[in-house]
Amino acid sequence: MAQPDFWNDQTAAQKLIDETNTSKSKLDDFKSLQSQYEDLMVNLELIQEEPDPDMKKEFETGLTKLQQQMQQYELALLLNQKYDQNNAILEIHPGAGGTESQDWGSMLLRMYTRWAQQHNFTVETEDYQAGDEAGIKSVSLMIKGHNAYGLLRSEKGIHRLVRISPFDAAGRRHTSFASVDVMPELDDSIDIEVRPEDVKMDVFRSSGAGGQHINKTSSAVRLTHIPTGIVVSSQAQRSQFQNRDTAMNMLKAKLYQKEVAEKKAQEAAIKGEQLDIGWGSQIRSYVFHPYTMVKDHRTNYETGNGQAVMDGDLDPFIYAYLQWDLKQQNPS
Repeated sequence: MAQPDFWNDQTAAQKLIDETNTSKSKLDDFKSLQSQYEDLMVNLELIQEEPDPDMKKEFETGLTKLQQQMQQYELALLLNQKYDQNNAILEIHPGAGGTESQDWGSMLLRMYTRWAQQHNFTVETEDYQAGDEAGIKSVSLMIKGHNAYGLLRSEKGIHRLVRISPFDAAGRRHTSFASVDVMPELDDSIDIEVRPEDVKMDVFRSSGAGGQHINKTSSAVRLTHIPTGIVVSSQAQRSQFQNRDTAMNMLKAKLYQKEVAEKKAQEAAIKGEQLDIGWGSQIRSYVFHPYTMVKDHRTNYETGNGQAVMDGDLDPFIYAYLQWDLKQQNPS
């Protein structure tokens, strides 16, 4: 930063300043935790030598506070991938099964919306396709907030539901599937080349879960990337141009994600690993009959409080995944 030409490239300079501030913040937080720990150890020695109720209460309060700060600090260190701090684009696509699967999709939509609200994140519906009788055919959400992508990348994969179907007059047990896709929102600094001749654009009238989503003009936009077959849609904005920009950003995010997935597949092939892809490789099961249990098949974390999970209590699953993912990156 002391170099005379440091500000010649303002974008690069600001990026370096941001990285430096992040590193400094981590170091300052560590020193603060270390200081609190040393103070608590001194207090503990005094309590052991001469028990005092007030001092003991102060020690217990300080210990609880330190434990909470330590967990937050560890979480911040686990969110160490390139785009973890970015906003997240989250898509839900019900599997085969008609109304039952489409209802499961709407349950997941409610779950992620509740989770985002609990973290003071902003949720914007970019595209919403209602189900034929109930639920959804698909939905795309923009979840805005610090570390939104880093936290939600644990949710990418197939989610399996087992329950007594409310749509089955015979009261039989049904199994439903839905896929959840999570991508980081990319800014202008990410260079993803999309040639105009490779993109087909269709416009249509907006539709959605309520009257506020419905337009009388064809402002909604659907983009199809011809070489890959990737399709994205946006209908949240009032103008066709705004929806096109939003859809283009979503397309770039999907193309970036595709590149990452191909790189992982190449690395796995070199190492001789087998990657599970498909409906049989669900990442999490939500069982509500004959017992209640939600279990993540990667981390083996599970809970019997299924209702809390459906109300947005996903943090234990996310935290377990981040620890598991770190071990996958550093097996030793």
